[in-house]
Amino acid sequence: MIQAPLCLYAQKFDAIGKSKPLTISGGVSTNQIAYFASGITDRRSPYNFFVSGNLNIDLYGWSVPLGFTYSNQSKGAFQQPFNQYGLTPTYKWITGHVGYSSMSFSNYTMSGHLFLGVGADLAPSGPFKVSLMYGRLQKEVIVDGDLTSGIEPAYRRMGYGIKASYAKNKDNFDLIIFKAKDNIGSNPSMPVNGSVTPQDNLVVGLNTTKALFKKILLNAEFAASALTRNQTAARDSTGSNKVPNLGFLLRSNSSTAFYTAYKLGLAYTEKKYTVGLGYERIAPEYKTLGAYYAANDFENITANVTTRLLKEKLSLAVNAGVQHDDLRKSKQSSMKRFVGALNATYQASKKLNFNGSYSNFQSFVNIRSNFNQVNALTPYDNLDTLNYTQITQNINVSSTYSLSQSKEKNQVITTNVSFMTSADKQGGNVQQSGGQFYNINASYSLGLVPKNISFTAGINANKNSVGAIRTSTFGPTIGINKAFFDKKLRSSFSASLNRSYANGAVNSSIINFRLTNSYVVKKKHNLNLSMVALNRASVATSQSASSKSFSEFTTTLGYNYNF
Repeated sequence: MIQAPLCLYAQKFDAIGKSKPLTISGGVSTNQIAYFASGITDRRSPYNFFVSGNLNIDLYGWSVPLGFTYSNQSKGAFQQPFNQYGLTPTYKWITGHVGYSSMSFSNYTMSGHLFLGVGADLAPSGPFKVSLMYGRLQKEVIVDGDLTSGIEPAYRRMGYGIKASYAKNKDNFDLIIFKAKDNIGSNPSMPVNGSVTPQDNLVVGLNTTKALFKKILLNAEFAASALTRNQTAARDSTGSNKVPNLGFLLRSNSSTAFYTAYKLGLAYTEKKYTVGLGYERIAPEYKTLGAYYAANDFENITANVTTRLLKEKLSLAVNAGVQHDDLRKSKQSSMKRFVGALNATYQASKKLNFNGSYSNFQSFVNIRSNFNQVNALTPYDNLDTLNYTQITQNINVSSTYSLSQSKEKNQVITTNVSFMTSADKQGGNVQQSGGQFYNINASYSLGLVPKNISFTAGINANKNSVGAIRTSTFGPTIGINKAFFDKKLRSSFSASLNRSYANGAVNSSIINFRLTNSYVVKKKHNLNLSMVALNRASVATSQSASSKSFSEFTTTLGYNYNF
């Protein structure tokens, strides 16, 4: 597959006469991968090769990067050519966008959507700044009825927007207007009563940040979106539509609706601690055509505290939040989530430090069924049978101890212990679908600086319990790294042995060897060679694909040249 993307960016007109007139740089790389397997079906092709290159031409600050890739791997049924062109010239405080580009005004308005058109960011030295854009947000997709299904038709969508900002010290105010509309005539073959309809959207956003008394910081983000989901829908003759016609900005009809989204935050900072509160609410069905995806129909409340104790050796951060959906109380099922987290770092000495974290995630699902009322003998029957709770807890503790650190020798011991548990409840009864997961690893590393050599040794163990199934894995790992010929050649070798158990009985043993080499010639040429060998010896009676004995060997040879 060949890809030839072209993108022009960061053209600085004021650099003319101040830099080299022409600079050319780039590189080319190739990788060949050979694969062999015995005992199982090949998990990849026996041979693959990849070639890629890039060329960057810089003329008085005008940068034109070119690139290509080629591979003998099989192609999919549908491919995107990725031919997108963009020009982003800059002059002092003006930055332009021509061609394919993306801009972000806020999370609820224009948020990183790719467009083909023009844009500008005007950022003079004063407090005022302006960003503008105009272009095509979506290309029309005309689908022939004889083609394979799966490709969704689309209208051509055009849009424009402006963001005006005022900022002084820690205070900031943004006004955003974004407009997007589908062109009905861009896809004449579109079915009239199809699932894809021409939309029209107008979004107005307000963002502000205000500092109070040097210790309090308030921030607020608000957006109102008027969305017409079908421009061909009938006019609203009942007068129930609360969205008026706004001329060229928006023509409302019976499919037009009004949605809001807002987010509030407060932070109070002292020398040794910070306290923060947050609130976010996005209305059901909220949508902006300036974002690819926007979550909606939820309310979120958060709180956080950070502090430093014990002469700033101990740092603590606590976060908690509650989120729920179904703001209109109209869904068949609703969900409520609780998240709590604690992170701690303790610097016991210059050589020893600890890190720990704890998190608790709980989700509550309530399913409203019509049968609750139809089949109930009394108002108290079946109150909890359709309530579902999922609880997940994570604990992680790690430590690092430096035995020695000098010009001659470095020695470090690291340990890590993690635990996760999950539990499900329905109607107040604990289900058998939960589990516990333990993981422990420890390692020792020794570096002999004058000899350019280092050694590592470690051990890993994990144990999982899900229902009646108990599995565990245990094994050591060793490794060595060495530099030769004034560090031009770097070689590393590692080996590991892991033994797996299922319900107390040995299930399999896996041996893994890995050898890598990298050689640099005159700083521009780089040769890489890696070999990986894996052997799995299974003692399980089952001959399923996941329990068979097999061997694999993979070799990769690569070359890179940069100029």
